[in-house]
Amino acid sequence: MLSKKNHIINYFKEVKYISDQIGISKIEKLVKELVKIRKKKGRLFFLGIGGGAANSSHAVNDFRKICQIESYAPTDNVSELTARINDEGWETSLAEWLNISRLRSNDGIFIMSVGGGSIKKKVSINLVKAIDFAKKKKAKVFGIVGRDGGFTRKKGDVVIVIPTVNQKMVTAHSEAFQAVIWHCLVTHPLLQIKKMKW
Repeated sequence: MLSKKNHIINYFKEVKYISDQIGISKIEKLVKELVKIRKKKGRLFFLGIGGGAANSSHAVNDFRKICQIESYAPTDNVSELTARINDEGWETSLAEWLNISRLRSNDGIFIMSVGGGSIKKKVSINLVKAIDFAKKKKAKVFGIVGRDGGFTRKKGDVVIVIPTVNQKMVTAHSEAFQAVIWHCLVTHPLLQIKKMKW
């Protein structure tokens, strides 16, 4: 059994390994796609469940405030989301939210997920249906996901998959690196418009 000190050492070794292996070219491509969305006056819709929902909420703030890209997260409106889940079901909750938001071809959805959704495993089907809806509307699909990226990686336009270095730490590393990467994006010279206070 690992000691507490060994866990900390190993955790940060894994963080370093992931940082060294991350797909830099994919991040560069994502920057260019996000610049295009802003130029077209498109919007970004951040979709995540659990930790991905919390990350989505924070990312909305940063992309709106720092990059001046109109951004939203359906999980920020608890009343509407829970009403949709109660009345229409979990699986269609995000797609219906995008439908009412009049998702267009100059918009993008941005998935923050560990698994990325899976029809076969019946996990995060609401993300799967949201991605299908976005593709139908010809909106761009972006994501930062873990493991093999699931449905998001298969169907997305630009999807960054966090390398798996330790199966037991997939969720922790995936959600942590979502924050690392979106902060890299919002501070990129091509995207950042407003200076940060600190």
